[in-house]
Amino acid sequence: MSSQHETLIEAKTVSISHRGRAVLQNVNMAVRRGEIVTLIGPNGAGKTTLVRVMLGLLKADSGEVARLPGLCIGYMPQHLTLSENMPLTVMRFLAMAGNKSKLSMQDVLQELDIEQLADYPMQRLSGGEHQRVLLARALLRQPDLLVLDEPVQGVDVTGQAALYNLITRIRDRFNCGVLMISHDLHLVMANTDQVLCLNNHVCCSGHPDSVSQHPAYLELFGTAVQAELAIYTHHHDHTHDIHGNVESHHQEHDHG
Repeated sequence: MSSQHETLIEAKTVSISHRGRAVLQNVNMAVRRGEIVTLIGPNGAGKTTLVRVMLGLLKADSGEVARLPGLCIGYMPQHLTLSENMPLTVMRFLAMAGNKSKLSMQDVLQELDIEQLADYPMQRLSGGEHQRVLLARALLRQPDLLVLDEPVQGVDVTGQAALYNLITRIRDRFNCGVLMISHDLHLVMANTDQVLCLNNHVCCSGHPDSVSQHPAYLELFGTAVQAELAIYTHHHDHTHDIHGNVESHHQEHDHG
């Protein structure tokens, strides 16, 4: 039986250089079951490199990565380019990924509110729909750890909020850990448990409230983000779904 807060994956003093330039310097981070951890930082900060090292796709020059034995990882790429000349429905795309878990395709489509898109061509999906299908593909593995690289890429601000709410719901429903790379400071701060601010080394880390006040964070992102954060961190009595419809918070939790 899995422990609620067991450590799924942990980087210990990871360092890596590329052409003589330090990309990561003595980075420590961990993701536990039931926890959403978000990596933020400027372009070139080493966020993607750190995730690739943690996934075993890159070897660090020094340090180590410890993974829970038998850890199952579901990965959602930043984007996926499909040829316009290759007609591919959502259902066919998901079937190509294979499914070795107990979750059925129908379960996943229903969980992500995209049942109506099953026979839709991938090339005709909106930004938000496309990202939900990529998330569905990652979820089909019924992973212990979901790794999401810029999950709201190409999605409008209403769709972004809905997608972040969905990620939180998936974490609650499947009791998985989530490791996310994001640039969307204003929204991500309200939808994560731990933030790690990276600029080739760990500038600061911790709960979003403390990180957003940290001098290193403010130096990287500027005090202008404070006003932006204030807009999004207050509580709403409703949210919008993938289609832009208003749904109340108590309706939203009925899925969980």
